[in-house]
Amino acid sequence: MTKYSSRYASSPEAVKKYDTQQLREEFLIDDLMQEDEVVLVYSHYDRYIAGSAVPVKGDLILETIDPLKAPYFLERRELGIINVGGSGSVVVEGTTYELGFKDALYIGAGNKEVIFKSDDSSNPAKFYLNSAPAHTAYPTKKVSLAEANKLQLGTMETANHRTVNQMIIGSVVTTCQLQMGMTELKPGSVWNTMPAHVHDRRMEVYFYLDIPQDQAVCHFMGQPQETRHIWMNNHQAVISPPWSIHSGSGTSNYTFIWGMAGENLDYGDMDVCKITDLR
Repeated sequence: MTKYSSRYASSPEAVKKYDTQQLREEFLIDDLMQEDEVVLVYSHYDRYIAGSAVPVKGDLILETIDPLKAPYFLERRELGIINVGGSGSVVVEGTTYELGFKDALYIGAGNKEVIFKSDDSSNPAKFYLNSAPAHTAYPTKKVSLAEANKLQLGTMETANHRTVNQMIIGSVVTTCQLQMGMTELKPGSVWNTMPAHVHDRRMEVYFYLDIPQDQAVCHFMGQPQETRHIWMNNHQAVISPPWSIHSGSGTSNYTFIWGMAGENLDYGDMDVCKITDLR
């Protein structure tokens, strides 16, 4: 079964006037990882889709949705998948790709059949999905966590010591515009993406995981001089417009998956905001 919803783009001037409920309704994705369902959210920022697939009682098929006006989901799209649950597999046009915990898979445009499977229904795979429009078909490729390009950033002194695992990115996988990776914070560190930044050339979605029970992450968004915040729980995602910062601080260390698409594939293309200039 597939469920989908759409989110329209909001201007920064409009967002300044949002109350807590409206802010959450526009940007928070809080219904992912539903058993035996494919859940998709179609964002009008760069036509990006974030979603999930959790096969328990049986396999799940990636079906097209009405906003795409396409006979199959990947007719004009590419797809990135990271498994955040038990072991499972993704079958792409008859070829099976085994995905363990935190393994990734890139699927290029033009693939008509994508099937999600779990190895054990008592510990199902939980596939986190990101998709963007694609103008060229590139080969499907699995990237394990061990194969990711790893960056060590931050320090314990500034509470942002972290490992950035670049997984679906130009130096590892050839894509049209989709980029995905996973950042793991070290014990004792709580800040991600600080100093914060914006990049008007592309939008981004954060998906938070490994948040301990009874803990939470406060995600910061908005223009650098007009910030807002959204409290988030485990396995929730948040949409970040191109004009918005995207940073968070948790009551514990945690992990988050970042995915983005837009004007270019330059990971370092960002306009950094000086911490003391944030408002």
